Amino acid sequence: MTILPGLLDTEAIRKDFPILDRTVHDGKKIVYLDSAATSQKPRQVLDALNEYYERHNANVHRGVYTIAEEATALYEGARDKVAAFINAPSRDEVIFTKNASESLNLVANMLGWADEPYRVDHDTEIVITEMEHHSNIVPWQLLSQRTGAKLKWFGLTDDGRLDLSNIDEIITEKTKVVSFVLVSNIMGTINPVETIVRRAQEVGALVVIDASQAAPHMVLDVQALQADFVAFTGHKMCGPTGIGVLWGRQELLEDLPPFLGGGEMIETVSMHSSTYAPAPHKFEAGTPPIAQAVGLGAAVDYLSAIGMENIARHEHAITQYAVTRLQEVPDLRIIGPTTAEDRGATISFTLGDIHPHDVGQVLDEQGIAVRVGHHCARPVCLRYGIPATTRASFYLYSTPGEVDALVAGLEHVRNFFG
Repeated sequence: MTILPGLLDTEAIRKDFPILDRTVHDGKKIVYLDSAATSQKPRQVLDALNEYYERHNANVHRGVYTIAEEATALYEGARDKVAAFINAPSRDEVIFTKNASESLNLVANMLGWADEPYRVDHDTEIVITEMEHHSNIVPWQLLSQRTGAKLKWFGLTDDGRLDLSNIDEIITEKTKVVSFVLVSNIMGTINPVETIVRRAQEVGALVVIDASQAAPHMVLDVQALQADFVAFTGHKMCGPTGIGVLWGRQELLEDLPPFLGGGEMIETVSMHSSTYAPAPHKFEAGTPPIAQAVGLGAAVDYLSAIGMENIARHEHAITQYAVTRLQEVPDLRIIGPTTAEDRGATISFTLGDIHPHDVGQVLDEQGIAVRVGHHCARPVCLRYGIPATTRASFYLYSTPGEVDALVAGLEHVRNFFG
């Protein structure tokens, strides 16, 4: 058994995750290496969901009966937990959505409908990067098409980092918004937030950060980031699907218009006009994802009890080991940074001329679950001239033994395809 410095007690942690005991394909124990797509859920989260549905299920905010008030307290309590988890100055800056994609679409649409000084129009520019998830590309393309704003982006270096050599030409006085990923979901690259934010602030542009691959893995302090909006999702951080978060600065949320209309987000309604509730409810139309928020609150409790610094340390050790071991595999090419520094726990690679889908299928037969495809980041694959990649991603329950299983599995793939 390989012992690495900085590892968590994975033997104890894995007991919290029932699915990790599953077997597939005639008794092979599952090796789950796809946490970048969705993490597994501990019993504590599953129990919180069951407890909510069994004892507290009701709609929130309006009911005056006991279980409705309990449901409201649980839902709003989850908001408090998330606000503390990300060091938000106010709980009212935390908006619940159904995922990070909805959070990013919400910002794009708010800015498209906003009055000055926030409005995006044909005289302005939007800046993104070539390494974005499609969820941080398509909303800005739609906004650009709708408003006439010019869409610009930072390119990538050969080693999978942002090319900021022309940052003053990309982010200009016309730039209205800069939106970029904190940690790449395909390459694991951790981007230089401070450099980008500083330039955006120089020209008065708003900054939007996609933290979907950061919130589960490291300390996320929205005040330290100095961004205007931060989006992430619950299902990648031990929470259930169907719950995302958008954090926004209070003054912006007060000034910007709502995007979705309906119940809960109003103050008064007549047949002629409506007035809106204060943030965050102004942006949470209709019945919210109540149970999912409760589950996310339980996930925040779980991660906080372990400590995000400890999780980050564990993943760094696992990633460093994985990068070293994978580079021993003949014909394997890592797409992105080839060191463990300034990268997250996600590694994409190609294996000779074997198609990633074939790699994934043969690995699955051995019980090894990896992701294959372009990972909703097709521009990255185009940049590096590849059709797709195989992606292995790690989390707090990942072990060195699972890295060894992956390396052995890839040798089997090579032998299988001759």
